[in-house]
Amino acid sequence: MSQIGNKIHSNQSYLNREIHYKKLIDNLDAEKEKIKIGGGKKAIEKQKAKGKLTARERINQLIDEFSTFFELSTFAAYGMYEEYGGAPSSGTIYGIGKINGKLHVIVANDATVKAGAWFPITVKKNIRAQEIAIENKLPIIYLVDSAGVFLPMQNEIFPDKEHFGRIFRNNAVMSSMGISQISAIMGPCVAGGAYLPIMSDEALIVEGEGSVFLAGSHLVRAAIGEVIDNEKLGGAKVQSNISGVTDYILKNDTECLMKIRSLREKAGSNLKAGFNRIDSKLPKYDSKEIYGILPEDPLKPYDSYEVIARIVDDSEIDEYKSGYGKSLITAYARIDGWAVGIVANQRNIIKTETGEMQVGGVIYSDSADKAARFIMNCNQKKIPLVFLQDVTGFMVGSRAEHGGIIKDGAKMVNAVANSVVPKITIIIGNSFGAGNYAMCGKAYDPRFIFAYPNSKIAVMGGSQASSVLLDIKLKQAEKSGHLFSEDEKNNLLKDILKSYEETSTPLYAAARLWIDEIIDPVKTREYISIAIESSDNNSDINKFNVGVIQT
Repeated sequence: MSQIGNKIHSNQSYLNREIHYKKLIDNLDAEKEKIKIGGGKKAIEKQKAKGKLTARERINQLIDEFSTFFELSTFAAYGMYEEYGGAPSSGTIYGIGKINGKLHVIVANDATVKAGAWFPITVKKNIRAQEIAIENKLPIIYLVDSAGVFLPMQNEIFPDKEHFGRIFRNNAVMSSMGISQISAIMGPCVAGGAYLPIMSDEALIVEGEGSVFLAGSHLVRAAIGEVIDNEKLGGAKVQSNISGVTDYILKNDTECLMKIRSLREKAGSNLKAGFNRIDSKLPKYDSKEIYGILPEDPLKPYDSYEVIARIVDDSEIDEYKSGYGKSLITAYARIDGWAVGIVANQRNIIKTETGEMQVGGVIYSDSADKAARFIMNCNQKKIPLVFLQDVTGFMVGSRAEHGGIIKDGAKMVNAVANSVVPKITIIIGNSFGAGNYAMCGKAYDPRFIFAYPNSKIAVMGGSQASSVLLDIKLKQAEKSGHLFSEDEKNNLLKDILKSYEETSTPLYAAARLWIDEIIDPVKTREYISIAIESSDNNSDINKFNVGVIQT
């Protein structure tokens, strides 16, 4: 193992970067606190008046005391649906928590947000939660309290492959895979939404608050003229003692949550994948120093080894092909005791053995070739992959094209796509163009994908994109006989750049579930560790016989 990293000597540049990054974290935390209020204090008080817990209180009571709930997609729907008053966290909370010492995916409707109604992103978020349960063979708990589909947007929620019906399809698939699903009906559960808890393996219902039916009393009256209230139509006693639809009646939220814990306490364990883990060691350098290493401007260079030194155990790595393909770092290491294979973009300007200067963050032919081989090695050794992504793309130009950059890039993309070990992606800075794909962006099925607050996700950098877009607009205007003055061109360029930058932020990405969560760099080790621990619950990797093909 080789020691990496250097002691940081605080200078003004370091302090400026640290201040900048801490401000980003503070702003992010402030936005999270707003989101956690859900539909607002009045809506919370209304829920409390009924003797109900809030969604986050339910989760906190369900998980083990003093354990951590790793909430995911906290910023789902951020800045969206403003015409309807917004939908904080899309009206649904989900993440990974421990119940009786075992990891579970937990999904809870937030009834303070439009009575827990489902927006298009709510559907996507629930499908992502199920996807995580399926990929990692984790049991899943649904805490149901929802008025059903948000009707003004039903055309974007109901009919397509990845819409509402996919959730119930996933219920059936998970049951066939032996993935345990428990649903607690803690409020209304209406229409198509009634299938989710009833297609689970076991269903609990809270007396006086929980109800489940395909059509509520108002619709029943309109459809067939029958006059009946919701409790007699599909309340707890009716659905448990008469129809037999639900399995357990509980008096209140707390009793219901304790029953779930009791049921799960008796469940057996899955076979493990068997990823290598030993006792954890902290890095030799403080993880908080990442704040002062990363530049305020994500396009400026920095030494990626210094970031890695503050993430890996004992700040030690076994670097693979250290002198070759230097624009990518490939290394074996441990994170919180777990053996990992790291593929990281080197953001420094690099001098090669031939004296050539390579731009940091760009993938060259030799780097792509090295990474492809390393990824296959990790698959053969059953070592999870961690991608530390800060990439501006593949090298372009005649020299790169003549050297076969497309061919070598395709090798790397092929290796990433066909990798069977878990892939965890952290977007540290830039995530541009085909570099996003090669470094295991969302399209390449990372088990989990996280981003730092200063990251950028786009097809190319803002300055390049805005220049191209301006050129297109100017040519369109010329065809209609309009010529822009220099001031008009500059103002148009500013507007284009502003719009482009706004759609490249991690908040924009998190709102649309392109990433699973925006994380504090200090917590990188925690998130990677829980991701690998979750992945270790699925032993299917042992079915694959992965050889190394020397390309």
